[in-house]
Amino acid sequence: MITNQINGRQQQILDRMALDGEIRIAELKEMFNVTEMTIRRDIEKLETMGLLRRTFGGAILIGKDIALQDRTGVMMEEKMKMGLRAAQLINEGESIFLDGGSTTLQVAKYLTPNMPITVVTNALNIAAELQGKQIPTIVVGGMLLDKTSTLVGPVAAVAIAKMAFDRVFIGTTGLTSKHGFSNSNMHEAEIKRLVIEQASEINVIMDHTKYGVRDLFSFAEIGAVHRVISDKYPEGELHATLKESGVQLLVCSDA
Repeated sequence: MITNQINGRQQQILDRMALDGEIRIAELKEMFNVTEMTIRRDIEKLETMGLLRRTFGGAILIGKDIALQDRTGVMMEEKMKMGLRAAQLINEGESIFLDGGSTTLQVAKYLTPNMPITVVTNALNIAAELQGKQIPTIVVGGMLLDKTSTLVGPVAAVAIAKMAFDRVFIGTTGLTSKHGFSNSNMHEAEIKRLVIEQASEINVIMDHTKYGVRDLFSFAEIGAVHRVISDKYPEGELHATLKESGVQLLVCSDA
């Protein structure tokens, strides 16, 4: 059993993650009064066991299609700020695309009722959020992914291929210099690739825990997008690569 393979401190780390959805090394170091190397070894062991995934400066719950309801409350304040900044970019008369996710949902929340734009989405939660706002909304059909409440597959792909978007706002589960933007689900990754092809401006909206994470399916090289909207700046090589690629970093803490 798993409980026989981990110590008390590692169990407390898992208990903390069950509540917050993520952990930071600096916080755990202070909490347990141990060295950073000790915490890193704990996290590495838990990752090896498939219980979490390391990120820049901490760890998050395993990201393999985490149910939308399990992600919605994680880092809510940061997601709200990112959603607001993203919504402020949208101009009247534009056609935009919002894909599924707890962060892109915040963009929909900040769209003003009766705003003269057209929203296209493959996400049922975003469609539900826009219902009643009197904003023209198109929901593409497709195969329903229960965990993410998104519609994917050939039907969705055919519909998207016939459209053109002024701006798109898509999420990602990982970003590295070599692998670019990636997703853990091949169906969602394919939709993101198609949306990018049909867009005049591509915005990726993501929190800092995705920095340095490489998931299985890459859907875009770093230079293929125009802007990254996040809650913090990346560091080191990733930050340099984004700048060299001409990607604008819009960080909500700048506001």
